[in-house]
Amino acid sequence: MRTVGILVSATFVVAACQPATVPASSGEPVVPPMDTPTRFSTAATPPYDLAPTSPPTEEAASVSTQVSEADGMTQLLVYAGTVIMGGVDVYADNDELPPHLVRIDAFWIDQVEVTNGMYDLCVENGACIPPPSFRSDDRASYYNDEQFRDYPVVNVSWSDAEVYCAWAGRRLPTEAEWERAARGDDMRTYPWGDEPPDEQLANFNNVIGDTSRVGTFARGASPFGALDMAGNVWEWVADRYKWNYYASSPDANASGPDSSSGIIDRVLRGGSFQDPRISLRIPNRGHEAGPNDEASAADPARSGQRSVKIGFRCAMDN
Repeated sequence: MRTVGILVSATFVVAACQPATVPASSGEPVVPPMDTPTRFSTAATPPYDLAPTSPPTEEAASVSTQVSEADGMTQLLVYAGTVIMGGVDVYADNDELPPHLVRIDAFWIDQVEVTNGMYDLCVENGACIPPPSFRSDDRASYYNDEQFRDYPVVNVSWSDAEVYCAWAGRRLPTEAEWERAARGDDMRTYPWGDEPPDEQLANFNNVIGDTSRVGTFARGASPFGALDMAGNVWEWVADRYKWNYYASSPDANASGPDSSSGIIDRVLRGGSFQDPRISLRIPNRGHEAGPNDEASAADPARSGQRSVKIGFRCAMDN
């Protein structure tokens, strides 16, 4: 049996999938040690037939970048290819199964999470609204403090993130795009490989106790050069959350359940500064309430949940 862990911020709750086996005798979860990640043997666990993807071309071997005129964000080209999406290690939770291949067209991904300074440009332009709280988890002054301009913006809803990306000429990445940007062409467990997280690779497990400056952990870069894809803050992606979506996911450019599903929750990826290393695994799926069009204009549910642990990055078609 797999359980869903509830990750609590200072004021809000983020739901994320965390595997645990509960013995009847004690009721306490027993989780295998994280020091030696073990993958499923794809040959021994049908129907998971995950054929290796083609290696990148010579042209794609070097990272291609461009800079957004709207907010100065460096964007990285993620070349067209196939991601092995889902859990392929012993920690795979039910909503990460089955692992499957998804072909994805080339796209651009933000190198880092959107910062306070970048978000403030959108606010000054009149397109975005300021976060309702200017604090972070452990800092009374954060969004409005000059020393944290290069730190990830938090206390933003899914709707806030969507509006910002549109203002910047971009969009939220799909869940499949996010996983491809983090994982690349192989079955690595973390953006940097299979080495378990430590203080040189990511901001997690409350080692720092709050957010860190974006791009601080250069050793934690993904194959495409994206930073902070594990830890620091959870990241909104475009997709609605459905725990068994992978069982019927299309094999090309998957974008989650459609609007007719009635699903309100949106997917979160990457884990945060508060979360244990198991939450930093690439396939781990969090979720929180997105916009609810049936709520009244005065109801906070209209725009969805916010948290000191949630930020975002944007993507763009190639």
